[in-house]
Order: sequence, then C-alpha cells, then structure tokens
Amino acid sequence: MKTNRIEAFSDGVIAIIITIMVLELKVPEAVGPSELKPLLPVFLNYVLSFIYVGIYWNNHHHMFHSTKQVTGGMMWANLYLLFWLSLIPFTTAWVGQNHLAEIPTATYGFVLLMAAIAYYILQRTIIAQQGPGSILAKAIGADWKGKISPVCYLSAIPLAFVNPTISMVLYVFVALLWLIPDRRIERVLVGARQAGHDES
Repeated sequence: MKTNRIEAFSDGVIAIIITIMVLELKVPEAVGPSELKPLLPVFLNYVLSFIYVGIYWNNHHHMFHSTKQVTGGMMWANLYLLFWLSLIPFTTAWVGQNHLAEIPTATYGFVLLMAAIAYYILQRTIIAQQGPGSILAKAIGADWKGKISPVCYLSAIPLAFVNPTISMVLYVFVALLWLIPDRRIERVLVGARQAGHDES
C-alpha cells in the first residue's frame, strides 16, 4: 500500500484535533480588554498545544515522505500515535481552565510522553520494515532530540506536584527544541536523489 491514504487520514485527524482545541477558546460576553485576561492561560496553553500538534504533523509528513510502502504494523502504530494526539485537546482544556494545577499539568505531560513513545514506535516500525540502510534510519542517526524529550516529560510529570511552573517550562523547552526545523530526512532524500542521478 502506498503512503497517500495513511497520510490523508492522519492529516484529517490532526485537523480535527486543532479544530477541537480552538473551540475551547470561549468568546467573552463583554467587549472590554479586561474580559480577555481570564482567557490568557487558556490561550497560552492552546498556543503551546498547537505548536506540539504542528510539530507532529510536520515530522509525520517527512517521515512518510521517506517511506515507500505501508504495512499493517505501520497502520496500527500510526493509529496508536493518533490516539494519544487526540487526547491533547482534553488536557489542553483541563490545564487552561485550571492554570498551573498539579494533576492537570502532570496529565498534560503524561499525554505528551505517551505521544512521544507512540511516535518512536511508529518510527521503529517503519525502520524495521525498510531496513537499517533506509532513508529514515540514516536520517534519524543518534536522534538526540528524540532522547531528550522523554527525559524532560518524565521529569516534568512528578515536578508538577512540586512546582507546576517548572513542568510548564520543560514543556515549552521541548516544544522550542522541536520548533527548529528538522532537515535530516530532507538532506538524506536529496543526497539519495543526487546519488541516483550521478549513477545514471
């Protein structure tokens, strides 16, 4: 099976996730600027979650751009990732409405951690099917960002019960870490195309 179907389905689910998140931004009844102040925590958490979902969408696109065939294992691994991403609107709303509360902040980190694990499982499933010499395997390399992120989440979850602000700082740090465009797969793809062109 080609990748276009799984990419289209994933794009649709991610679009719905973003739509659900923005619907949590309730319009204030009054028109004064003071009415917007209570919405600020909800809005800031929406921005953070939007960035996270956008990062997953971007990396998901690049990952499947390097994949030639889709297997049943990839489809289930992809669904597992989408399951955890689909919980982001719930945790986003919960944290936004209970700003810096311990349990919502820890739960937000748990969902981010499970999404990161699910993405890793999908990544490894693709590599297992395509082999260690595949474009994706070469592009990932040491994957230091992929190793730092779960450590930050694992630290942030218990820290939420000590100081939720530290947890939120860690969530923002990981988002900023991945916000920098990751060109690894693009570079390997370009190199493979150039090598094929030179051989021909």
